[in-house]
Amino acid sequence: MRTSFNIPDEVVEEFDRVWQEQDLENRSRAVREAMLEYIESHSRLEATSGEIVALIAFDYRHHEVIQELHAVQHEYQDVILNTSHTHQGEWCLESLFCRGPAEQVRNLTYRLRDFDGVNRVKVMVIRDGEE
Repeated sequence: MRTSFNIPDEVVEEFDRVWQEQDLENRSRAVREAMLEYIESHSRLEATSGEIVALIAFDYRHHEVIQELHAVQHEYQDVILNTSHTHQGEWCLESLFCRGPAEQVRNLTYRLRDFDGVNRVKVMVIRDGEE
């Protein structure tokens, strides 16, 4: 299947540098691998149920989304135990330590990803309902 994506030039340049350093055959192969990794990491979050402990980390442009991010965090204050915030130039890095129902932590993660000013959202499930 052929498809196209709208990706900033600097991201494509960095992506090309990385896959070429790893001696992959071509960009398509690298994109396939990246997509499979994405599916794998997100499938665990989808499959998790019950009470979990998780760390959500994300970076964002402060001036673009701070009010909206605070509103979302207040909506989920029953699962957010604490937060940490640091400034990195025009970007901010924030971490949320969470405990609660997997569905709520999952929904919080998806809400954070909804903002254009948020660059990446990473979730580390520390303890899931199965343990």
